[in-house]
Amino acid sequence: MTALSVAAQPTCESLASLKLPHTSITSATTAPATAAIPAHCAVQAITHPASDSEIKFELWLPISGWNGKYQQIGNGGWAGSVPVGGLAEPVRRGFAAAGTDDGHTGGSGAEWAIGHPEKLIDFGSRAVHETRVQSLAIVQEYYGKDTAHNYFVGCSDGGREALMEAQRFADDFDGIIAGAPANYWTHLLTEGLWYEHALLDDPAGTIPQNKLAAIQKAAVDQCDMLDGVKDGLIEDPRVCHFDPGKIACKGADTAECLTAPQLTALRKIYAGPKNPRTGEQLFPGPSPGVEGVPGTWGSWIIPGPGPQGTSAGFGFANTFYLQALYENLKPDFRVLNFDSDVAYADEKAAAVLNSNSPDLRSFRARGGKLIQYHGWGDAAIAPQNSINYYEMVRAFMAKYPNGRTGSQGPVDDFYRLFMVPGMGHCNGGIGPNVFGNGGTVAGAKSDPERDIVTALDRWVEKNVAPDHFIGTGKVVGDPAKVLTRPLCAYPKVARYKGSGDINDAASFSCLAP
Repeated sequence: MTALSVAAQPTCESLASLKLPHTSITSATTAPATAAIPAHCAVQAITHPASDSEIKFELWLPISGWNGKYQQIGNGGWAGSVPVGGLAEPVRRGFAAAGTDDGHTGGSGAEWAIGHPEKLIDFGSRAVHETRVQSLAIVQEYYGKDTAHNYFVGCSDGGREALMEAQRFADDFDGIIAGAPANYWTHLLTEGLWYEHALLDDPAGTIPQNKLAAIQKAAVDQCDMLDGVKDGLIEDPRVCHFDPGKIACKGADTAECLTAPQLTALRKIYAGPKNPRTGEQLFPGPSPGVEGVPGTWGSWIIPGPGPQGTSAGFGFANTFYLQALYENLKPDFRVLNFDSDVAYADEKAAAVLNSNSPDLRSFRARGGKLIQYHGWGDAAIAPQNSINYYEMVRAFMAKYPNGRTGSQGPVDDFYRLFMVPGMGHCNGGIGPNVFGNGGTVAGAKSDPERDIVTALDRWVEKNVAPDHFIGTGKVVGDPAKVLTRPLCAYPKVARYKGSGDINDAASFSCLAP
């Protein structure tokens, strides 16, 4: 069957009677075309791979113009709903597209995990894998042919899911995009707990939101020129050894300075969580340079005003420890510590939730391609975590090079990491933070330099690896102007050539740091 003769394929509604293992299709309806979304068959289903599993997923099948491929969308946070909003763009591009609720309803916390260990397994890995298995069976039934290629695209928890697929289900997807992965879940959630202690143990150390702009300005003033150009961005924050003591209050406490207890708290935040007994670094701290940008520190790290002020980081930390781990047996964060409680988190949940195994040999051996990206301005998941994981993989693959089909090539042949200056958690922030992944750049759908999904597809189909992307954004301090910048494959970074418009990507080269 070629370009999908509708007459030769089953009707959308007939899919409701399709029999699948431990799975019920609850709805199959034709959704007419709108200005934003092509006509498609929307299939809703529930699968029960374990006795306490109830995994909901939704699959959209283009009525016409199917490109022969499948794209699955990842979740965010604790999941708890099918990410249907993410299905529209893949369908516009011609993909059959699916997503899952990860096996539970409600994503504000982890109360669903109390007394339900199977649901934690569903969230950890089983829901994504089962959705892929059942969705491809429906795709085959509807179109009468198997998919040519299968892709997974996710950020945050979806990035954790993406790496989980590459590590544990190497045959599921030909190409994977892992954005800002929460892959070291048990220690990432320790990070939020660390911030909570740093800012709230001593009330005098709590940093108010109105001081974040001064912190950012001081960091940028110190480190902006390290990349050779003054543009309000820190290209590689690893070389920025910011000293917040430069804005210590020398007189009255104002929004432009930090008191001694606030400086202590800030230094703890930058340092990241450590085991007080062993000194082990449990998770990296955030990078300097975006502290006052909306959606970064003010949302994820610094509590809001008032005695009940909290942050998203606090919320995830508490729901993980107090609900998923201790199942409401411990009262609040103050009784949790960074030695025995972190060890318990690893013992109980690491094998279920973490996707930080460096062994990608099977994924590489079967020809899989993996693109990972992370914003240097991410306050939800410290960006250094992505570099740490990439380096772990590179070291492991060098030590144990044999996959299922024998010796393989270098890691860059199948896995590339891109760090994005100024970008927040998955998107937003400042600087060149737009590079497709949704067609948000004009012409992105056909430009692999500006769209990450197009680049992945080309890598899988033609073995042309992405060396860089062209990120687009607004000039810092002058939002009426457009900025473009190369986003280089790690470990390369963008360096100014010495002449040309500093807001034009053509004025920069990707060079080794």
